[in-house]
Amino acid sequence: MPGVWQRHPRYSLLILAVLATTLYLLVPIQHETIAPPLFTMSDNDLPNRMQRAHHIYDKVLEDRKGLIKKFGPNPKDISLFPEDKAPWPPYTVWDFFPAAFNCPHEVERHGALGDGGKWVCGLSRVRDKPDCVVYSFGINYESSFEAEILRNTHSCEIWGYDFSVKSFGPEIPSDIAHRTHFKAYGLGGEDKHGPEDKPPMYTLDTLMKINGHDFIDILKIDIESWEFSTLATMLKPYVESGKPLPFGQLQIELHLWHKSFEEVLDWWQMLENAGLRPFWTEPNLVYLNFNRDSTSDLAEYSFLNVKGHNIFIEDPPHHSPEPAQ
Repeated sequence: MPGVWQRHPRYSLLILAVLATTLYLLVPIQHETIAPPLFTMSDNDLPNRMQRAHHIYDKVLEDRKGLIKKFGPNPKDISLFPEDKAPWPPYTVWDFFPAAFNCPHEVERHGALGDGGKWVCGLSRVRDKPDCVVYSFGINYESSFEAEILRNTHSCEIWGYDFSVKSFGPEIPSDIAHRTHFKAYGLGGEDKHGPEDKPPMYTLDTLMKINGHDFIDILKIDIESWEFSTLATMLKPYVESGKPLPFGQLQIELHLWHKSFEEVLDWWQMLENAGLRPFWTEPNLVYLNFNRDSTSDLAEYSFLNVKGHNIFIEDPPHHSPEPAQ
């Protein structure tokens, strides 16, 4: 008489499956170790959001070293924009400098959607700040950015500088114009404002002393490629002394005209050593459109200053923690 296993082969398969599962559970198996998460969703206050942002950016710094080694291996061997030859160029200069630091607040574009607007981290943080100070270098008679800053804050005042125009642009309405201050000065690495100096040039430190300021919440700079030499001079004493920069965040347009990769890398690392971390970037597509044969050597960047104490990276005393955006 056939056995039960022959008459019901499915029972055999079931028994084998049970035995296999039992052996799997009883025999110790070496599993791959997975690191526990560094943060949880409950760790959502500002200090923890900042810690997460630093952790992510530290990885980018390591990845940059690998990218330089891959395409260099030395910075002097890397081209900003490789020639269009086979195989297809695997990178541009911008790939080495991603805006990888997470702003711990809302990020919003203020100003025109085309050329003129800037991305700001946490404007809500200074909406009610009674001593909010904004500096804007490079007006070009287009003030949509400045106008939106004024409309979205109660007390922010803006000091604007541009020797190529005579005033802010028409975007600023008369009812809030009293919170603006304009001078036809240029931003430079040293003071040159004697009778023979046309246009007059001032350092950021000198202008702050003239205006009675010791800190700037938002600093916008668009000075047509002079940003490299100007910021190098401006930041050098802060890098050497370790003192924090006198501003909370920086919106700047970079012009890579006549630069090498090695020069850009050294300059960028100086910004990082000074405490600046990029949280947003976009190419200047208007420039690229009008210069069809050109490379994309203009880009907008927004940086957060993560050294010292400012309203964007720390809650003021007696401040209720804000929810994450």
